[in-house]
Formats: sequence, C-alpha cells, structure tokens
Amino acid sequence: MEFGKKIYSLRKDAKLSQEELAKKINTSGAIIGRYERSEITPSIEVAKKIATVFNVSVDYLLDDTGQLSKFKDMKMIKRWEQIHNLSEYDKEHIIYVIDALLRDAQARKAYS
Repeated sequence: MEFGKKIYSLRKDAKLSQEELAKKINTSGAIIGRYERSEITPSIEVAKKIATVFNVSVDYLLDDTGQLSKFKDMKMIKRWEQIHNLSEYDKEHIIYVIDALLRDAQARKAYS
C-alpha cells in the first residue's frame, strides 16, 4: 500500500478529519489531502510526526513493498528490540514459547 493510502486508512481508523490530523502535525487539512492523494510527499520530519500521531513506524508509512509494513505496531517493534538485545539462550527460550503459543492459536482457529 502506498504512503497516501496508509495515511488515509490510519486517519479513518483513528476517526480523525484531515483538519484534526493537520493540527496535530502543524500543517493544513489541504496538505493532508494532497498527501492522501499522493500528489505530494512529506519531508521525513513530517513523516515522523505523522508516524508519532498514529503510533506506527516511519518504515511502515514509507514502505510500499509490503515487506516492512508488517511492522506497523510500535509496541511490537519495541518488544522485538528487547528480544534482540537478550542473550542467545534467552532468545531461544522466548522463541520456543512464542512458537508454542502460535501453534495453539492456529489450532484453535482451524477448529473453530
């Protein structure tokens, strides 16, 4: 999904008007509309402000390949960073538990 569509979707999910989002990042509603229509692209500073408003990563907003956009949730990104900084021993155990929980969730989904 391209940048403009992501902003539009995030804004709608947050139930914000273009004007409300514009006030949060110190711009105009017309500019937000132009971003959403992909007529213009914001500076990296503005993209950072938008990401902060929606609590998503800048990577999520800017990536249009679909690869990085899976990492939308900043809470999950912070968790990933915490896991990344652990010892290999602790990482292996955490991944083992996560894998078990994922298997259980997939099984419940398959049988419901």
